[in-house]
Amino acid sequence: MDPVSAEHVAEIRRFNRYFTRRIGALDDHYLGQDRPLGEARLLFEIGEGVSLRELRTRLGLDAGYLSRMTKTLQSQGLVRVSVHPHDSRLRMVEPTRAGQVELKEQNRRADALAAGLLEGLTGPQRDRLTEAMDTARRLLRLAAITVDRVDGAAPDARACLDTYAADIDARFPEGFDKTDLVRPEEVSGAAGAFFVAYEEGRPVGCGALRRLEAGVGEIRHVWVHPDARRLGLARRLLAALETEAAARGFAVLRLDTHASLTEAQTMYRACGYTEIPPYVDHVYADHWFEKRLPGRTG
Repeated sequence: MDPVSAEHVAEIRRFNRYFTRRIGALDDHYLGQDRPLGEARLLFEIGEGVSLRELRTRLGLDAGYLSRMTKTLQSQGLVRVSVHPHDSRLRMVEPTRAGQVELKEQNRRADALAAGLLEGLTGPQRDRLTEAMDTARRLLRLAAITVDRVDGAAPDARACLDTYAADIDARFPEGFDKTDLVRPEEVSGAAGAFFVAYEEGRPVGCGALRRLEAGVGEIRHVWVHPDARRLGLARRLLAALETEAAARGFAVLRLDTHASLTEAQTMYRACGYTEIPPYVDHVYADHWFEKRLPGRTG
C-alpha cells in the first residue's frame, strides 16, 4: 500500500476535532442530559438488552471500563444486570423503565441535533454530505479490517470456507459440492497460502493461493461475508494474494469463476486479469483468467 502522508493524517485529525466539538462529545452533559457521551452511547447500545460480552466486542471496550460504566448506569436505576437464563457464563444487561424513558429522550435529542446540523444546507448539499459520510464510514471500516495469513487447517480458515461453500451453494443453479474446496495441505507451507480478513476479531473474508506448476500459481475461493461487501475488501484480499504470489516467485496467476459470479468477473478484469482458454477441467468454471505479475517473467 502507498505510505500515509502527513497531509492525510492532519486532515483526519482536523475533522475529528471539529466534529467532536460540533456534536458536543467533549461535554459532560451530552445532549443536555446528565451524563457524558460514553455512558449515553452505552445506554443506546444496550437497547432492549444484550450480553456484556457482545457489548465489549461491539464497542471495543476494556472489560473493566465497561463494567464501571455499567455499574454507574445501574446505580442510577437505568439498567439491570442478570445472568443469562440458558448460559450462566453470560451476564446480561437490559434497561429498566427509567432507562427506556431516558433512551427515548436521548434519541429525540440526537435526532434534533442531526437535523440542526443539516438545516443550513440545501437539499443537494445534504445529499452530498450524507453520501460523503457513507463513503467515509465504509472506507474507515475497510481501513480497520486486517488481512492475515493463517494455516490452511486453522479453524478460522475452515469456518470461512464452510460459509463460502454455503453461500455459493445457494447461488449456483447446480449447487456446490464441498469436496471442491481446497485441502489444508494445498494452501499451507511451501504448497500455498491462505488469508483471512478480520473485522474486530471476526472473520469476514478469505482467499487461497496454491502452486499449479513452476512459476504459476492459482487463486481460489476469494470470498467476503455479506456484512462486509461493498467495502473493497475483495480487492484487498486479491492484492494480498498477489503480493504473496510475487514473494514466492510466481510469474503468472490463474483463476476460474462461475458464470453466475458476475461481480467477481468484473473485479478480476478491473484488476488486470485477462480471460484465457480453459487451463483446467473444473466443473464449476465457466470463465478462466490469467495475470502476469509485474517484474516477473515466465
